[in-house]
Amino acid sequence: MGTGGTRTDEIAGERRQLINVAYRLLGSVTEAEDAVQDAYARWYGLSRSRQEEILSPGAWLTTVTSRICLDLLGSARARRERYVGAWLPEPLPDRTEWDHAGGADATGPADPADQIVLDESVTMAFLVVLESMTPAERVAFVLHDVFRYPFAEIAGVLGRTPAACKQLAASARRRVSAARAPVPATGRADVVRHVKEAWETKDIAALVGVLDPAAVMTADGGGMVGTVLRPVEGGARIAQYMVAIADKAPGLELLERSVNGVPGLVAQRAGVVMTVAAFDVSEGRVTRIWAIRNPEKLRPWARED
Repeated sequence: MGTGGTRTDEIAGERRQLINVAYRLLGSVTEAEDAVQDAYARWYGLSRSRQEEILSPGAWLTTVTSRICLDLLGSARARRERYVGAWLPEPLPDRTEWDHAGGADATGPADPADQIVLDESVTMAFLVVLESMTPAERVAFVLHDVFRYPFAEIAGVLGRTPAACKQLAASARRRVSAARAPVPATGRADVVRHVKEAWETKDIAALVGVLDPAAVMTADGGGMVGTVLRPVEGGARIAQYMVAIADKAPGLELLERSVNGVPGLVAQRAGVVMTVAAFDVSEGRVTRIWAIRNPEKLRPWARED
């Protein structure tokens, strides 16, 4: 009986790792949680004898979760075509930055978003690059380069040879390496702070100064809230748009907060988070802004008093 209890604890203990894998594969906290729940349902749907035949339940659950994510990624293109406006990954908060954390307590399970490790593999810039990959490239790259799974195991997920999986990861790696090296957190925070100050004072000239002339802003409202449906291109146009937003939203409060592990901004009104903005920075200027406004994607940012 003791062994059975130990194995049950071992299986339950895999949930954090599975959530981390699934979020990086899907870019959605909600879909990651659903994928993991589905994997667990399949595990508990096995007969006791079949479960006992599986030497590593953690590896089995990872394989099944990854296959579920692969299927979801395969159907994502059709779903994204029906999505209103641009689709962006769900932003992740750092709960320690808020006065009232919404994470786990001693008696309840942690929110899925709270279990995701905030590192360079979940920055918005990185996730957007992952979105440019084919589903097979994304799975091979994330499992191998981020989580260090051997290609022999990844082959079982993708139904391809280890050599083919290695080629997929190499192709994905080239996409990632084409992106600029990340800016140190301190330098990024300074730039984001300048954006905040200029936005608060509606200083178009100051905003233009901190935005790269070729900067691009992409917003995701999901058709649920008003926002631009196409990217806004050019530092001057973005600055004008940001000031126009400030004029139309009196009482909007801007907060410097970590977004997917790097400095970003949160706009809230009456304590309710309305927008989460992530930034890409190069040579002291903002090159990309990703503004997530879809309320369904902002649920992890709800503060619990």
